[in-house]
This record gives sequence, C-alpha cells and structure tokens, in this order.
Amino acid sequence: MSSLADGTSGKPSEPVIVGQSNMDSNNVILRATGVKKSYGSVKVLTDVNFDLRQGEVHALIGDNGAGKSTFIKILSGVVCLDGGSIELYGQLANFISPHDAQDAGIETVYQDLALALTLDASENVYLGRELLRKGLLGRMGFLDRQLMHDRTAVAMKGMGITLKSVSAPVSALSGGQRQGVAVVRAAMWERKILIMDEPTAALGQKQTAEVRNMIKRSRDELGISIILISHSLPFVFEVADRITVMRHGRSILRCAASEASTDQLIGAMTGSSAEVPPRSVFRMGTE
Repeated sequence: MSSLADGTSGKPSEPVIVGQSNMDSNNVILRATGVKKSYGSVKVLTDVNFDLRQGEVHALIGDNGAGKSTFIKILSGVVCLDGGSIELYGQLANFISPHDAQDAGIETVYQDLALALTLDASENVYLGRELLRKGLLGRMGFLDRQLMHDRTAVAMKGMGITLKSVSAPVSALSGGQRQGVAVVRAAMWERKILIMDEPTAALGQKQTAEVRNMIKRSRDELGISIILISHSLPFVFEVADRITVMRHGRSILRCAASEASTDQLIGAMTGSSAEVPPRSVFRMGTE
C-alpha cells in the first residue's frame, strides 16, 4: 500500500478515493480538512480529511485507537482541534462547546445515549425545551405535558418506532427504542446532521433492525445527513452510502459502499493490504 495508507509519509495527505458514488460531489454540507489533535506529546489525529453530503449516510470506521472518537468529539464541539479546518455549508466553523455544534444543526447520539432513564420519552425529547401551558398557568411555570406527549407520539410514529406509551420511563424501553428517542430528539429540533456512535452496540437482531430502519427513514424521509461510527461491517454495508476508513489518526481510504468489499476495508483498517484495489481510484473532489 502507498505511504498514504501505511502512515509512513510525513506530508499531509488525502484519503485514497475508491469507487464512484452516484451522489452529487458538490452537495457537501460539512468538510473537515487536515484535522489534527494532540494531547501533550501524544498525537491522536495527524491528518483527517472527511466530508458529508446532503441526505447521505457516511460511515466512519477503523480499529480501536484509530481516532474516530476524538474526531467526532471535535465535530460535536466537545474538544477543539489543534490544526486543520472544519467547514459547514461552505463557512469555516469553530465549535468551542457542544452548544455551538447544536446551534449549527449538529446532534450527536453517543453510545450511552445521554438519556435520563427516570424520565419518559417526551420528557427526554423536550428536556431543556419544555413547553409551558397557555395563559396564567404558563406564566406560573406549569408545563403542558399533554402537548409534549402528543407531539412526541406523532414524531415517534413517523419514525416507525412503536411505544406502548410515551409516558413510560425510558428505563423500561428496549435498546432500539432508546435509540429512537435520541434520534427523534435530534429530528424534532431541526438538526440537519446526526452523528451516531455505535448505535447497534449490544443490541439484538430485532433491535438492530429497528435502528437500521430508523437511520434509513431519517435520511430518506427527513433529509438528515448521518455520520455513522460502527464496528459492524455488515450493518455499515446495509445503511451507508459512503465509507471512510481511519487508521493511526489518519483518514486513509474513502469509497462508495457499493464498491467496497469486507476484505478491502479490513485490510485498510489493519494495514494488511498490499495495495488499494485498482478499480476506479479518484482523487479528492473528483469522485
């Protein structure tokens, strides 16, 4: 494999582009270029290039320690980058807090979901944005729980998520249903970009199918662009439009999911491939 993929070159580089997506390459809404991050003398990210198009699922994969978690923390405003740039809708973006990213339309659903288990689905969806009742009661701080429940129920149904009651505590929901609550929370507040961190971890087959359908609905019906982090290659192939591979803090391969193979991706993640497959190699911006 070239120095780009094996990490031996010290020069900034772009991921090898393999396969051609049928999506418009000019329809990029988020672009990260040459992103770097270090903690003291430890270089966690040395050169990450990534872009996300409108209405696509772009999977970000790599072995443990590849730098995926640090990269999505930068995109979600949890940590600040040391070098490189992030553009959102063509404008430079500098997120110094999660609130900055959320205000810009980016929502992150972490593996632990960050849900309040003792609250019900609607209370989680409206947490921090509670609706007040009209008139005097609203001015006194009384919440309109019925309206919040009704709107949450409609949103959950629209995502194909079935709950016996939106008034049930989240602790009583399945893993797939909890993912649904987190995604509905993002969709209801008009987030345009959704970052999903290991959404099927520890889920059974039925719950994984629920999450798969939810991701496709979010993309196809709500127009949400999704960055998917997952160790499950079969799941990635089922839902992703494009795939970027990271290794040792660098993005080393980008490909259309329809053009990729499991062996190719594993080889890129582990560095075991002799070379990038010769089929349709494109440079950045020409795929």
